[in-house]
Amino acid sequence: MTAYGRFLARGELHEGFFEISDDVLVFEGIEFPISAVKFLPPVEPTKIICVGLNYRDHAEELKMKIPDEPIIFMKPPSAVIGHEDVIELPEQSKRVDYEGELAVVIGKKCRNVSREEASEYIFGYTCFNDVTARDLQQKDGQWTRAKSFDTFAPLGPYIVDIENPSNLKIETRLNGKVVQSSSTSNLIFDVPRLIEFVSSIMTLEEGDIIATGTPAGVGSLKKGDVVEVEIEKIGVLRNFVR
Repeated sequence: MTAYGRFLARGELHEGFFEISDDVLVFEGIEFPISAVKFLPPVEPTKIICVGLNYRDHAEELKMKIPDEPIIFMKPPSAVIGHEDVIELPEQSKRVDYEGELAVVIGKKCRNVSREEASEYIFGYTCFNDVTARDLQQKDGQWTRAKSFDTFAPLGPYIVDIENPSNLKIETRLNGKVVQSSSTSNLIFDVPRLIEFVSSIMTLEEGDIIATGTPAGVGSLKKGDVVEVEIEKIGVLRNFVR
């Protein structure tokens, strides 16, 4: 599989396209054992735009009405961590949840993009975990604090170009147990519609992220947990909880 990312290997930082299998990463003709590679966040976004309530199964689970337009909020770039980095539980919260998601990576600066043009501005796709302090979200009545703690935006491990992301299996595992299992076919607003909607509000820069929402099965994280988000044709984003 061809992917794009940033990684440390043999004491050096590498960035660009590479071929990857279960055991080996090949970059510029050099083979690196996967066990010896440390993946960094594949991009450094200027902003992370997230979509709330965008899976039909999640809306049904919450017994909430299907929204007429995408519900969006933002996470700061300071929340980004990479594959196998640590999610830190903040002292202010007693309930922190995982939310496995498909993330769209913007490929070039754009504004007021139509859904028909959207594919021209997509660099690729990666895995995302919209970590949320659920008790603070409910307490505050708005989502900024609950979504913005450092380490609350795990991203990666790398970016893959997918021609059609409309029917990808998405699964979240907590300590090896499947806790979310769905398909992007259950998205209420698909990727082109999200790009159209978000770009009508704000300029999107190269490397910016649109996280497309989470399916049913959201649950809490505890100290010592291992949480994995796996998306078909992309890979597995794994993080530890401290």
